[in-house]
Amino acid sequence: MELPVVTKSSLGVSGDYSRGKYAFVSLGCPKNLVDSEKMLGNLALDGYTLVSDPSESDFVIVNTCGFIESSRAESKSVIQEMLELKAAGKTKGVIVAGCLAERMGSALLEEIPEIDHIVGVFGRDEIVKVADRMVGNHREQRSLFRPAPVKAMDDRARLRMTPEHYAYLKISEGCDRTCTFCAIPKMRGKHVTKPMEMVIEEAKELAADGVKELIIVAQDTTYYGMDLYGQVMLAELLRKLEQVDGIQWIRLMYLYPVNFTDELIGTIADSKKILPYLDMPLQHISSRVLKRMQRRVDRERTTTLVEKLRASIPNLVLRTTFITGFPGETQEQFEELKSFVEETRFERMGVFTYSVEPGTPAVKLDDHLPEEVKNERRDILMEIQQGISKEFHESLLGYELDVIIDEEHEDGVFVGRCFADAPEIDGEVFVGAEGLKPGDIVSVEILEASEYDLGGEISGGDEDEE
Repeated sequence: MELPVVTKSSLGVSGDYSRGKYAFVSLGCPKNLVDSEKMLGNLALDGYTLVSDPSESDFVIVNTCGFIESSRAESKSVIQEMLELKAAGKTKGVIVAGCLAERMGSALLEEIPEIDHIVGVFGRDEIVKVADRMVGNHREQRSLFRPAPVKAMDDRARLRMTPEHYAYLKISEGCDRTCTFCAIPKMRGKHVTKPMEMVIEEAKELAADGVKELIIVAQDTTYYGMDLYGQVMLAELLRKLEQVDGIQWIRLMYLYPVNFTDELIGTIADSKKILPYLDMPLQHISSRVLKRMQRRVDRERTTTLVEKLRASIPNLVLRTTFITGFPGETQEQFEELKSFVEETRFERMGVFTYSVEPGTPAVKLDDHLPEEVKNERRDILMEIQQGISKEFHESLLGYELDVIIDEEHEDGVFVGRCFADAPEIDGEVFVGAEGLKPGDIVSVEILEASEYDLGGEISGGDEDEE
């Protein structure tokens, strides 16, 4: 397995320290990645040295994901790989942090007793204390858990794992939704809004560090502000973020379909910085399935919202996700979802099979479906989506699009993304050019299109100089 190990150079950390050497593996979603970056920042400030090779470390930290069974399996596989290094004498210990630790608690130590220490999601700011226990060989207390905070945690002063030119900005923590398939509230607690002033200060800090693209994340982004201000405040926050010097693109992720106000839609439509790209997980379209999922929306509200967004925001790209094989999903309800996908033609779409999540209400529902049915339905939707995605990309042929360069692919070819592409989850744009560097924003004429990626050449004008 190729591990997403953080490297010293990627964080800009330099110098020799005496506290100890550690390696770091970050798994899971961008929200978890922000937690990883905060832990790295705290460790750097306390003098711990980050190394890229776990076999050259005093200890390894694995920040885990516990969202669904496949992610838990991946987390445990990485843990076991690090423990094998420990058994071979190539590192002295393994610390497990994040969602899997939070979800399993002490049961994780019982299942894998070779783990040295575990740290829950809300213990992340005390990672130095745990590291000190690790290097000091103090094993009396091997777990550190803290209750979900009533105030938002401060994500400033973190060491980023992303390239210099883009960063994730987490604007809230936790979730008040009670979706029957989801265990996130059990791991991340109730929704807690990060105060607007703190968000803006963090955005300024990121901009000063070279960030041009801010990617806004939360468990429930459109709910921002409700607990702190008594009303949703995402539109006002976005208007303030637009004023931050240096930020050129703002990308919105994890937008729950509830709380899409006219003010928010208008703010997005009128903005010169907010990209016409909305990530809005819908999960299903059948009103009966949505009710069993406890999504608090139905087909009529969903289709009305999609139509309104398309009519209001020019050149809009919609990304969504669906779940196939939810307990009780009939063939008729799946056909309804299939027709909706064919008719609505989302530019970006992911499909997951229903995962049985211990402790969630959906486990107790009747009529759980066989895995082969779930997989077959997922594959049908993804095959449809491949054609839709290719048609969308072909519709861009001949147009000039701004592309932010992420890296050099090979001599004379760079890889970047246009407004329609979020990092890691969407496609890429291959750009024929010379002399570009990561973070440049250039105008590219689109000349090639496939199901997933685009290709083109610089169409004129110099790359961005900021």
